[in-house]
Amino acid sequence: MKIGVLALQGDFDAHRRRLEELSAEVVLVKKTEQLNEIDGLVIPGGESGTFLKLLGEDGFTKLKDFVRAKPTFGTCAGCILLATDVENPKQTGLGALDITVRRNAYGRQKDSSIREGRFLNEPIEMVFIRAPKIERVGEGVEVIATEGNDPVLVRRGKTLAATFHPELSDDWRIHQYFLDLIENNRPSY
Repeated sequence: MKIGVLALQGDFDAHRRRLEELSAEVVLVKKTEQLNEIDGLVIPGGESGTFLKLLGEDGFTKLKDFVRAKPTFGTCAGCILLATDVENPKQTGLGALDITVRRNAYGRQKDSSIREGRFLNEPIEMVFIRAPKIERVGEGVEVIATEGNDPVLVRRGKTLAATFHPELSDDWRIHQYFLDLIENNRPSY
């Protein structure tokens, strides 16, 4: 199983390390042609507007096609990119998840925090850095993790999005959940 990590900006290397700890083969995706060689993709945190600029129109289209076809996991800025509706300010999304996301909803960098949430009804540490907030969960989108009453990890089919940074905690369960999702979506020959 080859997992790509979009390596245009953000802390993509923390995702690479975590996935390799879980025995996944990782490709740092810097060119859209590399999307053809992977079974799933992680879109890391960073700045979603910068991702859009770096991808350009052609790269955005290729990424959108990939997300429709193969398992994708977005964290923080990656969650914003996967949404259908983005606010604060309005921004184009890939439309992979019928959710409304408000950028920087938990405050500025200095307001970053570590909190305890619930993942599949079990306690889990969550690292929030200039995190977006999922304000609306649409039809067919399942809430996988919460922090208080807020949905912070959602899924629809083969697409997963977190408003926090699971790659920055010592807990590997969310990355393993994504790897299991890929394994379960692979065609059998």
